Amino acid sequence: MLSLLGLFLVKGRPAAGQDLPTAAPTGEEVPPGAAEDSEAEGSDTLVADRPEVEAEDAVAEPETAEPELETPEPVGTRLARLRARLVKSNNIFGKSLLALLSQDKIDDDVWDEIEETLLTADLGADSTFELVETLRERVKVEGSKDPERVKALLREELIKLVDPEFDRKLNVDTPGRPSVVLVVGVNGVGKTTTVGKLARVMVAEDKDVILGAADTFRAAAAEQLTTWGSRVGVPTISSDVEGADPASVAFEAVDKAVEDEYDVVMVDTAGRLQNKANLMDELGKVKRVIEKKSEVDEVLLVLDATTGQNGLNQAKVFSEVVDVTGIVLTKLDGTARGGIVVAIQKQLGVPVKLIGLGEGPDDLAPFETESFVDALLEE
Repeated sequence: MLSLLGLFLVKGRPAAGQDLPTAAPTGEEVPPGAAEDSEAEGSDTLVADRPEVEAEDAVAEPETAEPELETPEPVGTRLARLRARLVKSNNIFGKSLLALLSQDKIDDDVWDEIEETLLTADLGADSTFELVETLRERVKVEGSKDPERVKALLREELIKLVDPEFDRKLNVDTPGRPSVVLVVGVNGVGKTTTVGKLARVMVAEDKDVILGAADTFRAAAAEQLTTWGSRVGVPTISSDVEGADPASVAFEAVDKAVEDEYDVVMVDTAGRLQNKANLMDELGKVKRVIEKKSEVDEVLLVLDATTGQNGLNQAKVFSEVVDVTGIVLTKLDGTARGGIVVAIQKQLGVPVKLIGLGEGPDDLAPFETESFVDALLEE
Protein backbone atom coordinates (compact mmCIF):
# COMPACT_ATOMS: atom_id res chain seq x y z
CA MET A 1 0.00 0.00 0.00
CA LEU A 2 1.23 3.40 -0.84
CA SER A 3 2.42 5.50 2.07
CA LEU A 4 0.65 8.84 2.28
CA LEU A 5 4.03 10.49 2.40
CA GLY A 6 4.75 8.92 -0.96
CA LEU A 7 2.29 11.34 -2.52
CA PHE A 8 4.03 14.38 -3.94
CA LEU A 9 2.95 17.45 -5.75
CA VAL A 10 4.23 18.86 -9.03
CA LYS A 11 4.14 22.64 -9.12
CA GLY A 12 1.69 24.30 -11.49
CA ARG A 13 -1.79 23.69 -12.68
CA PRO A 14 -3.32 20.20 -12.92
CA ALA A 15 -2.27 17.98 -15.78
CA ALA A 16 -4.65 16.79 -18.40
CA GLY A 17 -6.84 13.92 -17.29
CA GLN A 18 -6.41 14.51 -13.59
CA ASP A 19 -9.54 14.32 -11.46
CA LEU A 20 -10.22 17.27 -9.20
CA PRO A 21 -12.68 17.64 -6.34
CA THR A 22 -15.97 18.97 -7.59
CA ALA A 23 -17.94 19.46 -4.38
CA ALA A 24 -17.32 21.03 -1.03
CA PRO A 25 -19.55 19.22 1.51
CA THR A 26 -20.34 21.23 4.56
CA GLY A 27 -19.72 19.98 8.06
CA GLU A 28 -20.12 20.91 11.67
CA GLU A 29 -17.24 22.05 13.81
CA VAL A 30 -15.61 19.17 15.66
CA PRO A 31 -14.31 20.18 19.09
CA PRO A 32 -10.54 19.62 19.01
CA GLY A 33 -8.73 17.74 21.70
CA ALA A 34 -5.67 19.04 23.46
CA ALA A 35 -2.94 18.73 20.89
CA GLU A 36 0.46 17.73 22.18
CA ASP A 37 3.54 19.47 20.87
CA SER A 38 5.32 17.37 18.33
CA GLU A 39 7.94 17.82 15.66
CA ALA A 40 6.41 19.10 12.46
CA GLU A 41 8.31 16.62 10.36
CA GLY A 42 6.98 13.14 9.86
CA SER A 43 3.25 13.83 10.02
CA ASP A 44 0.89 12.05 7.64
CA THR A 45 -0.25 14.70 5.22
CA LEU A 46 -1.99 14.41 1.91
CA VAL A 47 -0.92 16.55 -1.00
CA ALA A 48 -4.04 17.18 -3.02
CA ASP A 49 -4.34 17.49 -6.75
CA ARG A 50 -1.14 15.96 -8.22
CA PRO A 51 -0.38 12.51 -6.75
CA GLU A 52 2.36 10.55 -8.50
CA VAL A 53 2.62 6.77 -8.10
CA GLU A 54 5.14 4.15 -9.12
CA ALA A 55 4.26 2.34 -12.31
CA GLU A 56 3.76 -1.00 -10.54
CA ASP A 57 1.31 0.56 -8.06
CA ALA A 58 -0.68 2.53 -10.61
CA VAL A 59 -4.30 1.60 -11.05
CA ALA A 60 -5.77 2.05 -14.49
CA GLU A 61 -8.45 4.71 -14.43
CA PRO A 62 -10.89 5.43 -17.22
CA GLU A 63 -9.98 8.53 -19.17
CA THR A 64 -11.96 11.59 -18.19
CA ALA A 65 -12.20 15.03 -19.69
CA GLU A 66 -9.86 17.62 -18.20
CA PRO A 67 -11.80 19.94 -15.87
CA GLU A 68 -12.00 23.45 -17.24
CA LEU A 69 -10.21 25.90 -14.99
CA GLU A 70 -11.96 29.12 -14.05
CA THR A 71 -10.41 32.51 -14.80
CA PRO A 72 -10.58 34.76 -11.71
CA GLU A 73 -11.82 38.30 -12.17
CA PRO A 74 -9.13 41.04 -12.36
CA VAL A 75 -8.70 43.19 -9.25
CA GLY A 76 -9.68 46.41 -11.02
CA THR A 77 -13.03 45.00 -12.09
CA ARG A 78 -13.67 43.73 -8.56
CA LEU A 79 -13.09 47.17 -7.05
CA ALA A 80 -15.62 48.88 -9.31
CA ARG A 81 -18.26 46.22 -8.68
CA LEU A 82 -17.71 46.10 -4.93
CA ARG A 83 -17.88 49.87 -4.64
CA ALA A 84 -21.24 49.83 -6.42
CA ARG A 85 -22.50 47.31 -3.88
CA LEU A 86 -21.13 49.34 -0.99
CA VAL A 87 -22.91 52.46 -2.30
CA LYS A 88 -26.19 50.56 -2.32
CA SER A 89 -25.79 48.93 1.08
CA ASN A 90 -24.67 52.11 2.86
CA ASN A 91 -26.94 54.63 1.16
CA ILE A 92 -28.91 55.34 4.35
CA PHE A 93 -25.68 56.07 6.24
CA GLY A 94 -24.65 58.81 3.81
CA LYS A 95 -28.09 60.29 3.33
CA SER A 96 -28.76 60.49 7.08
CA LEU A 97 -25.58 62.41 7.84
CA LEU A 98 -25.84 64.76 4.89
CA ALA A 99 -29.48 65.52 5.58
CA LEU A 100 -28.65 66.40 9.17
CA LEU A 101 -25.61 68.49 8.32
CA SER A 102 -27.35 70.51 5.59
CA GLN A 103 -30.23 71.79 7.74
CA ASP A 104 -30.71 75.54 8.05
CA LYS A 105 -30.21 75.32 11.79
CA ILE A 106 -27.84 72.78 13.33
CA ASP A 107 -28.47 72.87 17.06
CA ASP A 108 -27.52 70.53 19.89
CA ASP A 109 -30.42 68.20 19.08
CA VAL A 110 -29.17 67.80 15.51
CA TRP A 111 -25.63 67.07 16.67
CA ASP A 112 -27.06 64.43 19.04
CA GLU A 113 -28.76 62.78 16.05
CA ILE A 114 -25.48 62.86 14.13
CA GLU A 115 -23.74 61.13 17.03
CA GLU A 116 -26.45 58.48 17.13
CA THR A 117 -26.14 57.84 13.40
CA LEU A 118 -22.37 57.38 13.65
CA LEU A 119 -22.63 55.10 16.67
CA THR A 120 -25.22 52.98 14.86
CA ALA A 121 -22.71 52.61 12.03
CA ASP A 122 -20.25 51.03 14.52
CA LEU A 123 -17.81 53.91 14.28
CA GLY A 124 -17.06 53.56 17.98
CA ALA A 125 -17.63 56.07 20.78
CA ASP A 126 -14.19 57.70 20.73
CA SER A 127 -14.12 58.16 16.96
CA THR A 128 -17.72 59.38 16.92
CA PHE A 129 -17.13 62.07 19.53
CA GLU A 130 -13.89 63.11 17.81
CA LEU A 131 -15.58 63.41 14.42
CA VAL A 132 -18.63 65.30 15.73
CA GLU A 133 -16.50 67.74 17.71
CA THR A 134 -14.29 68.48 14.70
CA LEU A 135 -17.27 68.93 12.38
CA ARG A 136 -19.06 71.23 14.81
CA GLU A 137 -16.03 73.47 14.98
CA ARG A 138 -15.44 73.55 11.22
CA VAL A 139 -19.09 74.22 10.36
CA LYS A 140 -19.22 76.96 12.99
CA VAL A 141 -16.03 78.63 11.76
CA GLU A 142 -16.97 78.50 8.07
CA GLY A 143 -20.63 79.28 8.68
CA SER A 144 -21.48 77.31 5.54
CA LYS A 145 -24.86 75.66 5.08
CA ASP A 146 -24.15 74.56 1.52
CA PRO A 147 -24.76 70.78 1.42
CA GLU A 148 -21.90 70.16 -1.01
CA ARG A 149 -19.45 72.04 1.21
CA VAL A 150 -20.68 70.24 4.30
CA LYS A 151 -20.33 66.95 2.46
CA ALA A 152 -16.75 67.86 1.51
CA LEU A 153 -15.94 68.61 5.18
CA LEU A 154 -17.44 65.30 6.28
CA ARG A 155 -15.50 63.44 3.58
CA GLU A 156 -12.21 65.02 4.67
CA GLU A 157 -12.76 64.10 8.31
CA LEU A 158 -13.84 60.54 7.54
CA ILE A 159 -10.75 59.98 5.39
CA LYS A 160 -8.62 61.15 8.31
CA LEU A 161 -10.36 58.67 10.60
CA VAL A 162 -10.03 55.74 8.19
CA ASP A 163 -6.36 56.75 7.86
CA PRO A 164 -4.91 56.49 4.35
CA GLU A 165 -1.38 56.34 5.77
CA PHE A 166 -1.70 52.64 6.62
CA ASP A 167 0.27 50.25 4.42
CA ARG A 168 -2.56 48.11 3.06
CA LYS A 169 -0.51 46.15 0.55
CA LEU A 170 -0.34 42.40 1.11
CA ASN A 171 3.21 41.27 1.77
CA VAL A 172 3.28 38.54 -0.86
CA ASP A 173 6.35 39.50 -2.87
CA THR A 174 9.24 38.27 -0.75
CA PRO A 175 12.39 37.72 -2.84
CA GLY A 176 14.09 34.34 -2.90
CA ARG A 177 11.38 32.35 -1.11
CA PRO A 178 7.61 31.85 -0.96
CA SER A 179 5.58 34.43 0.95
CA VAL A 180 3.80 32.80 3.89
CA VAL A 181 0.26 33.93 4.75
CA LEU A 182 -1.46 32.60 7.89
CA VAL A 183 -5.24 33.11 8.02
CA VAL A 184 -6.98 33.08 11.42
CA GLY A 185 -10.39 33.84 12.92
CA VAL A 186 -13.29 32.52 14.97
CA ASN A 187 -15.87 30.02 13.78
CA GLY A 188 -18.43 31.13 11.24
CA VAL A 189 -16.76 34.21 9.74
CA GLY A 190 -16.06 32.55 6.38
CA LYS A 191 -12.37 31.96 6.91
CA THR A 192 -11.89 28.94 4.63
CA THR A 193 -13.98 30.61 1.94
CA THR A 194 -11.85 33.75 2.30
CA VAL A 195 -8.66 31.71 1.76
CA GLY A 196 -10.19 30.26 -1.40
CA LYS A 197 -11.23 33.70 -2.66
CA LEU A 198 -7.83 35.17 -1.84
CA ALA A 199 -6.19 32.35 -3.82
CA ARG A 200 -8.22 33.53 -6.80
CA VAL A 201 -6.93 37.09 -6.28
CA MET A 202 -3.35 35.76 -6.33
CA VAL A 203 -3.96 33.70 -9.47
CA ALA A 204 -5.44 36.77 -11.17
CA GLU A 205 -2.10 38.46 -10.41
CA ASP A 206 -0.20 35.55 -12.03
CA LYS A 207 1.21 34.11 -8.81
CA ASP A 208 1.90 30.42 -8.24
CA VAL A 209 -0.02 29.55 -5.07
CA ILE A 210 -0.25 26.53 -2.81
CA LEU A 211 -2.70 26.07 0.09
CA GLY A 212 -2.31 24.38 3.46
CA ALA A 213 -5.46 22.92 5.06
CA ALA A 214 -4.48 23.19 8.73
CA ASP A 215 -8.10 23.24 9.89
CA THR A 216 -8.05 19.55 10.76
CA PHE A 217 -10.87 19.67 13.32
CA ARG A 218 -13.84 20.61 11.14
CA ALA A 219 -15.31 17.89 9.00
CA ALA A 220 -14.86 18.58 5.28
CA ALA A 221 -12.77 21.74 5.81
CA ALA A 222 -9.89 20.30 3.77
CA GLU A 223 -12.26 19.18 1.01
CA GLN A 224 -13.82 22.62 0.90
CA LEU A 225 -10.42 24.30 0.58
CA THR A 226 -9.24 21.76 -2.00
CA THR A 227 -12.32 22.44 -4.12
CA TRP A 228 -11.71 26.20 -4.01
CA GLY A 229 -8.12 25.70 -5.12
CA SER A 230 -8.86 23.14 -7.84
CA ARG A 231 -11.17 25.54 -9.62
CA VAL A 232 -8.21 27.76 -10.50
CA GLY A 233 -5.45 25.14 -10.58
CA VAL A 234 -4.14 25.79 -7.07
CA PRO A 235 -3.05 22.63 -5.16
CA THR A 236 -3.77 21.91 -1.49
CA ILE A 237 -1.79 20.03 1.15
CA SER A 238 -3.94 18.37 3.79
CA SER A 239 -4.08 15.45 6.21
CA ASP A 240 -6.23 12.39 5.64
CA VAL A 241 -6.75 12.06 9.40
CA GLU A 242 -9.41 14.21 11.01
CA GLY A 243 -8.02 15.90 14.11
CA ALA A 244 -4.39 15.55 12.98
CA ASP A 245 -1.80 18.00 14.29
CA PRO A 246 -2.51 21.31 12.50
CA ALA A 247 1.07 22.48 13.00
CA SER A 248 2.36 19.46 11.09
CA VAL A 249 0.09 20.13 8.13
CA ALA A 250 1.09 23.80 8.12
CA PHE A 251 4.78 22.86 8.19
CA GLU A 252 4.36 20.40 5.30
CA ALA A 253 2.62 23.07 3.21
CA VAL A 254 5.39 25.60 3.76
CA ASP A 255 8.06 22.96 3.23
CA LYS A 256 6.51 21.99 -0.10
CA ALA A 257 6.20 25.64 -1.13
CA VAL A 258 9.90 26.18 -0.45
CA GLU A 259 10.92 22.96 -2.19
CA ASP A 260 8.94 23.66 -5.35
CA GLU A 261 9.54 27.43 -5.34
CA TYR A 262 5.96 28.64 -5.17
CA ASP A 263 5.31 32.37 -4.93
CA VAL A 264 2.80 32.20 -2.08
CA VAL A 265 1.66 29.62 0.47
CA MET A 266 -1.55 30.32 2.38
CA VAL A 267 -2.40 28.34 5.51
CA ASP A 268 -6.01 28.01 6.67
CA THR A 269 -6.41 27.39 10.42
CA ALA A 270 -9.24 26.05 12.55
CA GLY A 271 -11.88 28.51 13.64
CA ARG A 272 -11.49 28.91 17.35
CA LEU A 273 -13.26 30.85 20.06
CA GLN A 274 -11.03 33.53 21.52
CA ASN A 275 -11.96 32.55 25.10
CA LYS A 276 -10.60 29.01 24.73
CA ALA A 277 -7.05 29.34 25.99
CA ASN A 278 -5.90 25.88 24.86
CA LEU A 279 -7.03 26.51 21.31
CA MET A 280 -5.35 29.90 21.17
CA ASP A 281 -2.17 28.25 22.46
CA GLU A 282 -2.43 25.72 19.64
CA LEU A 283 -2.71 28.54 17.11
CA GLY A 284 0.45 30.06 18.54
CA LYS A 285 2.10 26.68 18.10
CA VAL A 286 1.13 26.56 14.41
CA LYS A 287 2.90 29.85 13.84
CA ARG A 288 6.00 28.78 15.78
CA VAL A 289 6.30 25.52 13.84
CA ILE A 290 5.96 27.30 10.50
CA GLU A 291 8.78 29.61 11.56
CA LYS A 292 11.10 26.60 11.83
CA LYS A 293 10.99 26.61 8.04
CA SER A 294 10.19 30.19 7.04
CA GLU A 295 9.19 33.58 8.33
CA VAL A 296 5.45 34.29 8.41
CA ASP A 297 4.92 37.38 6.26
CA GLU A 298 1.21 38.04 6.79
CA VAL A 299 -1.22 37.08 9.55
CA LEU A 300 -4.69 37.95 8.28
CA LEU A 301 -7.56 38.03 10.75
CA VAL A 302 -10.96 37.42 9.15
CA LEU A 303 -13.78 39.33 10.83
CA ASP A 304 -17.50 39.45 10.12
CA ALA A 305 -18.55 43.11 9.73
CA THR A 306 -22.00 42.36 11.10
CA THR A 307 -20.59 41.44 14.52
CA GLY A 308 -19.88 45.13 15.12
CA GLN A 309 -18.04 46.03 18.29
CA ASN A 310 -17.84 42.37 19.32
CA GLY A 311 -15.36 41.91 16.52
CA LEU A 312 -12.97 44.19 18.39
CA ASN A 313 -12.73 41.73 21.28
CA GLN A 314 -11.88 38.93 18.86
CA ALA A 315 -9.29 41.07 17.11
CA LYS A 316 -7.51 42.03 20.35
CA VAL A 317 -7.09 38.45 21.53
CA PHE A 318 -5.86 37.13 18.19
CA SER A 319 -3.44 40.02 17.89
CA GLU A 320 -1.89 39.11 21.23
CA VAL A 321 -1.35 35.49 20.17
CA VAL A 322 -0.14 35.72 16.57
CA ASP A 323 0.68 39.38 15.89
CA VAL A 324 -2.03 40.17 13.32
CA THR A 325 -0.77 42.24 10.37
CA GLY A 326 -4.02 42.84 8.52
CA ILE A 327 -7.80 42.49 8.68
CA VAL A 328 -10.11 40.89 6.13
CA LEU A 329 -13.59 42.29 6.69
CA THR A 330 -16.35 40.08 5.27
CA LYS A 331 -20.11 40.60 4.93
CA LEU A 332 -19.83 44.37 4.63
CA ASP A 333 -22.87 44.35 2.34
CA GLY A 334 -25.41 44.11 5.15
CA THR A 335 -26.48 47.22 7.01
CA ALA A 336 -24.75 50.61 6.98
CA ARG A 337 -22.13 49.62 9.54
CA GLY A 338 -19.00 50.58 7.68
CA GLY A 339 -17.74 52.46 10.73
CA ILE A 340 -16.37 49.16 12.07
CA VAL A 341 -13.39 49.75 9.75
CA VAL A 342 -12.46 52.85 11.74
CA ALA A 343 -13.09 51.20 15.12
CA ILE A 344 -10.90 48.16 14.39
CA GLN A 345 -7.99 50.16 13.03
CA LYS A 346 -8.10 52.67 15.88
CA GLN A 347 -8.18 49.92 18.50
CA LEU A 348 -5.42 47.73 17.05
CA GLY A 349 -3.33 49.97 14.85
CA VAL A 350 -3.76 47.27 12.18
CA PRO A 351 -5.11 48.09 8.71
CA VAL A 352 -8.10 46.57 6.96
CA LYS A 353 -6.47 45.13 3.85
CA LEU A 354 -9.32 43.30 2.13
CA ILE A 355 -13.11 43.55 2.13
CA GLY A 356 -15.81 41.15 1.00
CA LEU A 357 -19.20 42.34 -0.19
CA GLY A 358 -20.96 39.25 -1.45
CA GLU A 359 -21.12 35.48 -1.82
CA GLY A 360 -19.58 35.21 -5.28
CA PRO A 361 -16.14 33.63 -5.78
CA ASP A 362 -14.61 36.97 -6.81
CA ASP A 363 -16.38 39.14 -4.22
CA LEU A 364 -13.16 39.99 -2.39
CA ALA A 365 -10.96 42.99 -3.15
CA PRO A 366 -8.25 45.22 -1.68
CA PHE A 367 -9.49 47.97 0.63
CA GLU A 368 -9.08 51.52 -0.67
CA THR A 369 -9.69 54.38 1.78
CA GLU A 370 -11.04 57.10 -0.54
CA SER A 371 -13.23 54.70 -2.52
CA PHE A 372 -14.66 53.37 0.74
CA VAL A 373 -15.48 56.83 2.13
CA ASP A 374 -16.93 58.00 -1.19
CA ALA A 375 -19.19 54.96 -1.23
CA LEU A 376 -20.36 55.71 2.31
CA LEU A 377 -21.36 59.23 1.31
CA GLU A 378 -22.80 58.45 -2.11
CA GLU A 379 -26.35 59.68 -2.58
